[in-house]
Amino acid sequence: MFGILSRFLIKDYTDYQNPIVRRAYGQLAGVLGIIFNLLLFLGKYVAGFISGSVSMMADALNNLSDAGSSVVTLIGFHFAGKKPDSEHPFGHGRIEYISGLVVAGLIMYMGLELLQSSFRKILHPETMEIQPLTLVVLVISILVKVYMSIYNRIYGKRIDSSAMRATAIDSLSDCIATSVVLLSMILYYFTRINLDGISGLIVAVFILIAGYSAAKETLSPLLGEAPDAEFVKSVEELVLAHKDVVGIHDMIVHDYGPGRRMISLHAEVSGKEDVYKLHDLMDVIEYELRERFQCEAVLHMDPIEADDEKVMGLRKEVERLVKEMDEELSIHDFRMVEGPTHTNLIFDVVLPQGYARSDEEVSLEIQQRILAKWQNYFAVIKVEKKYI
Repeated sequence: MFGILSRFLIKDYTDYQNPIVRRAYGQLAGVLGIIFNLLLFLGKYVAGFISGSVSMMADALNNLSDAGSSVVTLIGFHFAGKKPDSEHPFGHGRIEYISGLVVAGLIMYMGLELLQSSFRKILHPETMEIQPLTLVVLVISILVKVYMSIYNRIYGKRIDSSAMRATAIDSLSDCIATSVVLLSMILYYFTRINLDGISGLIVAVFILIAGYSAAKETLSPLLGEAPDAEFVKSVEELVLAHKDVVGIHDMIVHDYGPGRRMISLHAEVSGKEDVYKLHDLMDVIEYELRERFQCEAVLHMDPIEADDEKVMGLRKEVERLVKEMDEELSIHDFRMVEGPTHTNLIFDVVLPQGYARSDEEVSLEIQQRILAKWQNYFAVIKVEKKYI
């Protein structure tokens, strides 16, 4: 159904990186979420009222909360799709992350409310009246939530939407929660064993776990997470495909919301090439990055002595020494300054974020390794952190 509607309602529906198409998918998911959840709320509330089941009534209220979450998602996609303005030159894409965080908050709130009502039901159990309609409503609810989880997961991945992925997690949690309610009612119908309060408690736990997972999914990009490894690899391959670029480093990916990324990096080129030719190359690469990844790109040109065999040979030797310390370490901006009494090897070494050893310890060990190999070679090291 979702796929069919997208074909009819969304122009260029396969262009998932297009901000207009992403916005349309998000709005379609929001509208369907509101409709499905309101229908499930009405069905469960009526059936729960008739049967006297607190877990089913709570499950109905959870669906009402989900409908509210879909409204938040719909609003989030609407504002996220607004064009950049003077106050927000990078657009409003992060509103989508905020809406996903609000959804997670609503999920956890409903989980806590259900936890409270379930404890009351355990302490003061009441008789229930199970009707075939009650069981039918629960089965339909499970099937609907499975379907919602599937299309939110598939299209959330395609358009890279944390809000839709959070909804997929919540829908899957709802499936499990409703299944628990269904099993407790079947048990009560055949054995008269009342586990309504306990099943409500289990439902509440699933809802809280789903809320936590959704919050983690949406909070991470707001705080500034590392870019996807496949994305970084694709950027590196595109840049290094140009033969005049001999290496890249200091890549940083700034995320201002889905479809609103900025890439900056240093491209190593031969210092003997014509500067105007290399500047033109940087412009070409920036254009290619914008076209392929729908992002802004800024390249800094780093000239190195790529044609000097002695310098490049020393660089490889120093790289080997550094890798012997730790495979996660790397160097760049390697230069050699020769003097009458000693030679300076000047370079930057890159450490992963949260590295176990201090900058000073790493720098000192590299210097000692170089002195042990070449007595008159001194290392002048600048330590940097890795952002990808």
